[in-house]
Amino acid sequence: MIVFERPEFLNESAQRTELIEKLLDIGAALSSAPDLGGLLNLILSKSREITYSDAGSVYLVDHSDAKSKLLFKVAQNGSKPRLSFKEFALPLTDKSLAGYVAITGQSLNLSDAYDLPPDVPYQLDTSFDRDINYRTCSVMVLPMQNRQGETIGVLQLINRKKKADEVLTAENAWESTQQYSEWEERIVRSLASQAAISIERNQLQESIEHLFEGFVKASVQVIEARDPCTFGHSERVAALTVRLSEEVNAVSSGWLRSIYFNNRQIQEIRYAALLHDFGKIGVPEAVLTKQKKLYPSQLEIIRHRFALAQRTLEMECVQSKYKYLLEHSAYRKHPEEGPECAQCQEIEQLDTVLADAKTKLAEYWEVLIEANEPHILAEEPLAQLLELSRQTYRDIDGAIKPLLSQDEIVQLMVSRGNLTPAERSAIESHVTHTYEFLSQIPWTKDLKNVPQIAYGHHEKLDGTGYPRGLTQTEIPIQAQLMTIADIYDALTAGDRPYKRALRTDAAMKILRQEAAHNKINADLLELFDRRGVFSVLGHGLDPKVESA
Repeated sequence: MIVFERPEFLNESAQRTELIEKLLDIGAALSSAPDLGGLLNLILSKSREITYSDAGSVYLVDHSDAKSKLLFKVAQNGSKPRLSFKEFALPLTDKSLAGYVAITGQSLNLSDAYDLPPDVPYQLDTSFDRDINYRTCSVMVLPMQNRQGETIGVLQLINRKKKADEVLTAENAWESTQQYSEWEERIVRSLASQAAISIERNQLQESIEHLFEGFVKASVQVIEARDPCTFGHSERVAALTVRLSEEVNAVSSGWLRSIYFNNRQIQEIRYAALLHDFGKIGVPEAVLTKQKKLYPSQLEIIRHRFALAQRTLEMECVQSKYKYLLEHSAYRKHPEEGPECAQCQEIEQLDTVLADAKTKLAEYWEVLIEANEPHILAEEPLAQLLELSRQTYRDIDGAIKPLLSQDEIVQLMVSRGNLTPAERSAIESHVTHTYEFLSQIPWTKDLKNVPQIAYGHHEKLDGTGYPRGLTQTEIPIQAQLMTIADIYDALTAGDRPYKRALRTDAAMKILRQEAAHNKINADLLELFDRRGVFSVLGHGLDPKVESA
């Protein structure tokens, strides 16, 4: 605690020297306060310390709504240390002591707040004293003004004690307190000016952080708008990664014991996880949202092609019948030249050929529909696809064309999943797009690693990941955390129309296989499993979810 010698025991020069030193110390302390609540409590405690005040409170002026308010932010009472105070708002009027000072910018220095002149608009709310069995006597209320002279808050000090260590009661308050001196008012005014600047700086910092938080949330919405199938993925990965990083902080043995993430580093991890897929905005939307091997527009074109092929077969059959009948119409005039039933047999055979061709076409369509699903392609459909790839039809202009194009065959013959190598490369490029985008942001010093963390979330410890093929020592530990979270959510998410969601035990089995092959960090995965990190999403062994 800083102890201030009273001016009566110091010469004027010593007073000024001591005062300057102490205000400089307080100014430095104000500059290093980490958050607004801590800053306001520091302002109040230092003001009370300088003036031997038993109690006090700090208000901030709020102009965010149509009606301005005065926010009761913090309060302290040395004689009632166990009292708890909750933040509340009151109308900004001159009816209260703090309201009057906030509106007028004038200080109040009252010897007895219960005994006020009849012509003043303000009065003390004595109900608080009654509730806690207290007696407010001397009061000093000062505006906290910024460099533009605007009042951004009010500092209220209560009961200037004659002895610093005195404990006040409702009975001894009057004889144990005195009015604040002009010297003390000048000192606290100076401190209030420093405090106003610190508060304004802190509020600006909070505004910047809220602004960036809004930007991050908007960016996540952009990602999800382009890829609705993965709605919520970024937030889930962020929740899992943050939880896992917190669990790392709690490890007390092994090599993980030496790793610790402070609050700003965890925020850095969270931002990287939220934005890890932002580069998807650079991937063609058709590829990004592709659910089958063929695009919907392609399947529709092929359907029309099959319908045209069938209509062509029917038309050719009718033409063959007509030609046959024209050539054999003489039978009707000269029955002796041949039986009429021969004509019927020939026509029936044409109908049989047409029916067989239509059946085969329908079978090819079923093969195509089955092959279009993004599952592992078996040998039999693969052979049928090869047969289908050789089929042709006659177009409306009479030209012979393949029933399926080469590109369509390539897509349908993807053996696993639904993406061709070129499409997969386009999807994988989102990591580089993410890094290039995030690198354009002028990150603060404590968030500067966000681009690199996001850049590494698809790398594998053995160097088989993408886009750079990094190995374990080259991949940031934060990215290794995110990789586990990313894979787990991709496996267990129930909103992917192109795959079934896995239960936690099935997903963990796959992750353990990845760890066994040195793809992901086995120690981090063990911690993820042992500490039940997945519970942050509410995932568990839900029997409703597919196990495989």
